[in-house]
Amino acid sequence: MLGFRFFALILSSLIGPTLAEVINLASLEWTLNSSNGTISIPSTGPPCQAHIDLLNAGIITEPLLGINDFTQRWIAEENWTYKADITPFLQSSAFQSSNKTLLVFYGIDTIANITLSGQPVAWVNNQFRRYVFDVTHLLASPVDNELVLAFESAWTYGLNVTAREDTEFFPSGNGYEYPGVRQWVRKVASDFGWDWGPAFIPSGVYKPAYLVTLSSPNGSKQTIGTPPISPDINSTTSPSPVFIEDASVDIYKLGESFSVAPEEGADWVVNVTLGLQSSADFSTTSITLSFSELNVSQKFNVSNISATPDARGDGTNWVNAVWMLPDSVPQRWFPHNLGIPQLYNLSVTLDMESGGNDTVDSVSFDIRTGFRTIQLVQNAYTSEEVAGGITPGDNWHFNINGRPFYALGTNIIPFDPFYARTTTDQVKWVLESAVKSGQNMLRIWGGGTYQPSHPSVAGGVYDFYSLCDEMGILAWSELIFSDSLYPINDFLLESIEPEVRQNVRRVNRHPSNAQWAAGNEIEGIVTTLVKSKVLDNATHYLDEYVTLFQDFLQPIVTSETRSVPYTDCSTTTGVLSLDPYELRLSNATPGEIYGNGERYNYDPIQAFNYSTFPVTRFMNEFGFHSMPSFHSWEEVLLSPDDFSFNSTVVASRDHHPAAGSLDFPNPNAHEGQSQMTLAVEDWLPRPIDSETNPNGTFSQWCYSTQVFQNLAMVAQVAWYRRGAGKGENNLGALVWQLNDIWQGVSWSSVEYSGRWKVLQYGLTGIFTPLTIYPFWTPQNETLEVLVISDRLESVKGSAQLTWYDWEGRTLNSSTHSFMVPSLNNSVILQETGLENILPQGQMSTDVWMLLNLTAEVDGHTVTSEQWFTPTSLANVALVDPQISITTTPNLTFTLSAQGGVGVWTWMDHPSGTVGVFVDTETGTPLNGFFLVPGIDRHVQFEMNDALSRVKDPKPEDFVVRSLWNNTHI
Repeated sequence: MLGFRFFALILSSLIGPTLAEVINLASLEWTLNSSNGTISIPSTGPPCQAHIDLLNAGIITEPLLGINDFTQRWIAEENWTYKADITPFLQSSAFQSSNKTLLVFYGIDTIANITLSGQPVAWVNNQFRRYVFDVTHLLASPVDNELVLAFESAWTYGLNVTAREDTEFFPSGNGYEYPGVRQWVRKVASDFGWDWGPAFIPSGVYKPAYLVTLSSPNGSKQTIGTPPISPDINSTTSPSPVFIEDASVDIYKLGESFSVAPEEGADWVVNVTLGLQSSADFSTTSITLSFSELNVSQKFNVSNISATPDARGDGTNWVNAVWMLPDSVPQRWFPHNLGIPQLYNLSVTLDMESGGNDTVDSVSFDIRTGFRTIQLVQNAYTSEEVAGGITPGDNWHFNINGRPFYALGTNIIPFDPFYARTTTDQVKWVLESAVKSGQNMLRIWGGGTYQPSHPSVAGGVYDFYSLCDEMGILAWSELIFSDSLYPINDFLLESIEPEVRQNVRRVNRHPSNAQWAAGNEIEGIVTTLVKSKVLDNATHYLDEYVTLFQDFLQPIVTSETRSVPYTDCSTTTGVLSLDPYELRLSNATPGEIYGNGERYNYDPIQAFNYSTFPVTRFMNEFGFHSMPSFHSWEEVLLSPDDFSFNSTVVASRDHHPAAGSLDFPNPNAHEGQSQMTLAVEDWLPRPIDSETNPNGTFSQWCYSTQVFQNLAMVAQVAWYRRGAGKGENNLGALVWQLNDIWQGVSWSSVEYSGRWKVLQYGLTGIFTPLTIYPFWTPQNETLEVLVISDRLESVKGSAQLTWYDWEGRTLNSSTHSFMVPSLNNSVILQETGLENILPQGQMSTDVWMLLNLTAEVDGHTVTSEQWFTPTSLANVALVDPQISITTTPNLTFTLSAQGGVGVWTWMDHPSGTVGVFVDTETGTPLNGFFLVPGIDRHVQFEMNDALSRVKDPKPEDFVVRSLWNNTHI
């Protein structure tokens, strides 16, 4: 393969001006070397990371196997060097006929010295930045023919930085495997460990990189992909005198700004900004913008282009065109559950005329984008609204296209410990899973990474925002600051500013972007620190927080975008003022509600105690951890002895609470394990220990932790959705978390392989546009059944409440008609006292209620189903359901309870398959339910062929379980 690449490049040097001018560095021959030279192996080249190359070379086994997160720590502590032979490039016609050569890196992880041709290029220290270097002068007089990136261990670098005299200690953010340094390293925070994932601290050129040659002006007409382009190794582009290194398309309403709400009837503003590198001066430059689907087009004269720009002090030419369109011209983009996610192709042509002749060079490209307004409403409720029942305080919710809506969703963490091997297929399935379960918003957690636009844009590697645009999912974006106080030293701020600007500009084009929050949970850390009075200088840290998140980051973000809001933190008390921008922090009036909230309570006794649930305007994260499935454990456990709930290897993958050091296995894992154990024992039948089938015991434990997780999260979602019709006017519930980064204990609803947990199916039920839920308060024996709607219009329907015993006999049933106002709820049953609630003569341990509803929403029939048990299932004498499975073609199954009720009936698809079970009648996901004798369930397994290793699973490999199996293994 290397010989072929070399031949191809030599051949290209013979065929002159038709050559590609953007050369993918993966086409060169790369090596990876350890600092002492004992390891020297081939590398695939960018995107590459040391762990992946070591795996490909057979030096290590898959990092996610067994306890490799411990045994492979030496990789994180090593200083690795990547080298490439650039001889083929130097011999190419593309280089020899060029006027200028650029070295472009879309992502370097993280601390590296770069040399080219034996001469220094730069020292870099920020994983999240794009670097563009003019290396023309270095290649004019080469010392050698090598490109070298010498990486320093990020862990070692962090230790060295914290030893400087101008660094300070932070009393937070030190509790993960590699403690105390991540605040000082602009790198994925969770690379140093988190309570749901491993600590590998990878290094490498983790995104594509390129050598770009710029030709003289010659009247070329170049058509490229959406800039900044990152073509794959097989793509070619024609020569051009310019390279577009940055591009922003910000679409907003005329007059709209960070502090001024959009006027929905105003003209649209399409603000296009391009950052250019050029080989020549151009005296006349224009940009033509058009939407062919809308039959609109306009040409704009823009600023001149220089071969040696310095207008903004960053060495880049900046050209800008501002186009106004009437409001009525485009259709608006909506989240998928509120309308159509309408997108358009914005065509851009940049024409450049040089001063010495009449030659016009042009570059054309399309950008996929859409029109919408998204507003974070934070103003105070009026006295009239308070008189109408709203609790005093501030709004905190989103408006889409001028209307409030309920945000239903989850939180996203990194998809893999190694970004370079993440695939679009993997990410697409996670996003499809969100849509299938009714989610309209995903929060991109601020301790991970800036998610990419597309593989072909800015070295994305995989697709994210473009998929969100197409699918109609709002993406709450965050700057990469998380769970720690952060320094404000100049050497960090001067790196953070271009990081933020580049990523905000790139994401601007995506109508799915909902906001920029500046970090995760940090406001609460610093305000709690001040309130606790543990430190005499706590206000010093508060001042630093305000400097960074109010005074520094906010002006940067809002200078780059008018279309989306900015908040200082994921969880926040909001603002005192938007203009001037002033955070509320602890400035609160008792009895009023501000900002948003989160909840983590690991006492399972309190799991369904509504008095412990926050009363807030918006819940941006809440969760409880669970085990992955037995099938996921099969992917990583290496010994039969490992398949046990508290085995050393299993417990080592429970990082909650985190170790706070490099101790292994996690000395605190027993706490997280105990929380899951107690939750199962308190609320479900405890799985028995089977000497003859220990794997069966382990499998039931994994399943049971997921059942409890689902029960607890569904209860909270219902509570927060209920709040839309209460004084708090709650308009958001984002569960922590959607995806997994490995196979281990976590808060996820979708496992690392893409397998759905019980919770993911539970969210499908509780996220329906219209849902029914039984609110049970055992302290005063009150049952309140509500129908809750997130529709923007009133909805009518009917609900049925049916009591059964555990053998499946119907005891009584009632039907209730309802009408639910917009974003509100209706009570269809309210009773106090078990003697009034239970069927006559029945005990709470003997009966349960099936709740379902039917309504017409947007021309479609919507159904919702929930189950109510007036006591813990741990107290119930279940009856053997004797579940039978009848298989029909196309992986369709009929489940029948031949005995008693199958409580939390669950189907498992075989190892190596990824997909979802759907109801054959409604097409909605269905799994994890009460199977009633005489009411069969018909499900089909819809397989994801791209992710499934097993392409033709056998029906007999699908198995079913229920809580009955906990005590009958």
